[in-house]
Amino acid sequence: MSLPRPLVRSTQFAALAFVLFLGFRGVAPAPPIGPFLDPVHGVWAVARGAELSEHDAVSLPTLGGDVRVVYDTRGVPHIFAASVEDATRALGFVVARDRLFQMELATRAAAGRLTELAGARARRVDRDQRSLGLPWAAERKLAAIDTTSAGWRLMQAYAEGVNAWIDGMRREDVALEYHVLGVRPSRWEPLQSIHLLNRMAWTLAHGDLELRMRQVETLVGREAAAALFPRNSPIQEPIVPNGRREPRVDLSTLPAPRAPDAREANVLSALDGLRERTRGLDGGVDESGDALGSNNWAVAPSRARNGHALLAGDPHLELTLPSIWYEAHLVVPGELDVYGVTIPGSPGIVIGFNRDVAWSFTNVESDVMDYFVEVVDDARHPTRYRLDGVWKPLEPRIERYRDARGSIVATDTVLYTHRGPLTREGLLWISTRWTAHDTTNESDALARAVRSRSVSQWLDAMTSFAVPAQNGIVADRSGTIAIRSTGRFPIRAPGARGDRMQDGSSSANDWRGALPLARYPFAINPPQGYLASANQQPVDPRVDSTYLGSHWYSPWRAMRINTLLRGDSSVTPEAMRRYQTDPGSARAEAFAPALLAAAAAIRGSGGGDATLDTVARLLGEWDRRYTKDNERAVLFESIMSALQDLTWDELARPARPVVRNERRRAVRGRTAPPRVDTPADQMLAILLRDPSNPWWDVRGTRQVVERRDDILADAMREGYRRARERHGDPAAGGWRWDRVHHANIYHLLRLEPLSRLNVPVQGGPSTLSPSSGEGRFGASWRMVVELGPSVRAWTIYPGGQSGSPASSRYADRVARWSEGALEEALLPRTDAELPANRVAARLTLSREN
Repeated sequence: MSLPRPLVRSTQFAALAFVLFLGFRGVAPAPPIGPFLDPVHGVWAVARGAELSEHDAVSLPTLGGDVRVVYDTRGVPHIFAASVEDATRALGFVVARDRLFQMELATRAAAGRLTELAGARARRVDRDQRSLGLPWAAERKLAAIDTTSAGWRLMQAYAEGVNAWIDGMRREDVALEYHVLGVRPSRWEPLQSIHLLNRMAWTLAHGDLELRMRQVETLVGREAAAALFPRNSPIQEPIVPNGRREPRVDLSTLPAPRAPDAREANVLSALDGLRERTRGLDGGVDESGDALGSNNWAVAPSRARNGHALLAGDPHLELTLPSIWYEAHLVVPGELDVYGVTIPGSPGIVIGFNRDVAWSFTNVESDVMDYFVEVVDDARHPTRYRLDGVWKPLEPRIERYRDARGSIVATDTVLYTHRGPLTREGLLWISTRWTAHDTTNESDALARAVRSRSVSQWLDAMTSFAVPAQNGIVADRSGTIAIRSTGRFPIRAPGARGDRMQDGSSSANDWRGALPLARYPFAINPPQGYLASANQQPVDPRVDSTYLGSHWYSPWRAMRINTLLRGDSSVTPEAMRRYQTDPGSARAEAFAPALLAAAAAIRGSGGGDATLDTVARLLGEWDRRYTKDNERAVLFESIMSALQDLTWDELARPARPVVRNERRRAVRGRTAPPRVDTPADQMLAILLRDPSNPWWDVRGTRQVVERRDDILADAMREGYRRARERHGDPAAGGWRWDRVHHANIYHLLRLEPLSRLNVPVQGGPSTLSPSSGEGRFGASWRMVVELGPSVRAWTIYPGGQSGSPASSRYADRVARWSEGALEEALLPRTDAELPANRVAARLTLSREN
């Protein structure tokens, strides 16, 4: 006799939980085993509470009236309320019901309070977070907030909803992770929503430009470093149209690298520590860099087959289970009817649409964080810093670290200058000036934006949005499309560059204010009939040379989407969805022909060999598309990796000299020395046009001077060797892209049994659906909206609405996301409009039950 399916599921889940318990003991203090496995109150109960009840009624005392919530078969809650505040209370309740542990983990991480969950092992992470000044900044924002603003009222209402869920939690409602950690949920405060937004600002901050630049300068000199990491993108395909129908390449000669300066070795090592901490706080950066980008674009009615404006958005962020996003629909008759995604812990929809307007964001990648080298009175225990010849007192802030019981386990002191937090890096004391430290209220802007009825209203609502700076694309039912880079863009002292560390002893180097709205990058209804952003430089510097940042993403994704949009004068929603996972690659189109030409040139000069001929034949068979079934992208990526190792060898820490004819062995059979930094691929593309540039010469082969084709040919040979070593013979099937290239969607605590690993995906580095390296970053949300008489929309994200691994809604969308499919969103105006066969559950919230 077989067991009933729910009992089987509960038994399997409890067994898995026990394995996790045993494995997690090395990460955090584990709870007593008896209570953990208690069949009534322990982890067994989690499986009982994992699914939604068909009908449920709950009391939420702060409501002004009843709220009806209808969950559709995709797990999306449609919230129907009489006021925006009540709708937000209900949003807090339903998000907490599905994602409370995720909310608490994210905000504790931002506040530097992980020790309260994971014990002393988390103290280093907490200390690093507090040294950034994020908790300090959140408290300042809370103190300065306008308590009459819409944003504040919604943060309060959201907290009331979250706490109503916490107050009414049963044993089976307590998430697995709380059982594993042996802790209970804490109450939610509006401050936590501010922490969450600060954490997102940090995730999206382009905050180590000057650190990277300074380190590279120690290895190759100031002039060469500035050329490798330029202020302006040498390949121009800007967000704001510049009137061209193809990218412009601004050629320049890369200055030769000079020898490393041994006197600056201490600077190199000191900045290593700061860079390592800044990377570690966000869980590290994906190897490709570009996978942390995003795309959005809009098409005017004149270029749409159905004659309606179209909008697409897919932010690329870290992929986690549960997802960073939560899908929801809020309806308040006559006031609000908005659909989209919220970040669990944020009191409203962030990306989405209403009946008239749709919007999405990409990161501007602007330079909004500067570092100042300070002069202090004591190199070990400073109390003052020098400014304009006068000693100024440092402001100490005592940081207390607590355990799960609330007991203080450690204390620390963070010092502040007038610019921001001060940290010691080797022999240097460095203070940080960052826009996220300013007293802004982004929730207020978002609260107004979701009620917009036109592009102009949306743009007006977003005027006060400051951090993180975003490229907001927007379209409305009248057919207007627009994009604006919105945020707080610092105005620096004359001659100062944000990608250089500044002298902190002079106030003349301080910021002078922020760029006015009239100077934000902006475009509306361009003659070309479409707009697109993919984290490229927003404005052509020949049009506006205002400094917004440097070391921009290579514009390969922007080039590809513009190619697709230029080539289609009758765009459909289906095409928009297809474009989001388009496997074409402008990057491959730039490099593959150059590699093949180099192989032919070497062969023509008598320097070829059988291996080079084989590689050229195999690479020539590739259509330069990253489809799942292709078997040549593996070779190309292996070649590109070897090409970086050979070309940018000067950016690695000095190693032993390599004797004549050993340049191939310099990267063969071992991991190449780690580089201090790697220039964007567009710099390599520029270098291709200069065959005798000194950068092609391998520094270690002192008796040989290599030229471009020598290095390209060696990269082909070495890339082929690596591909065979890792994936076998090219004819054996091991080079198939979906067997090599995957997305890895980890559980928040990196528990592999609760993760979805090795998920095959179409796309590759710098395609419209980019992912590479460890596969931890990618399209975290995909949305396409058609703004016709009746709005239609299609959405997907890699995960599920529930944060409970025992729920059928935990990862139910992953397979469809992997296929590149989107699902049509249901948009009922009332709770009665949702078809009965699409209703999964109903919830009524009222003041009294």
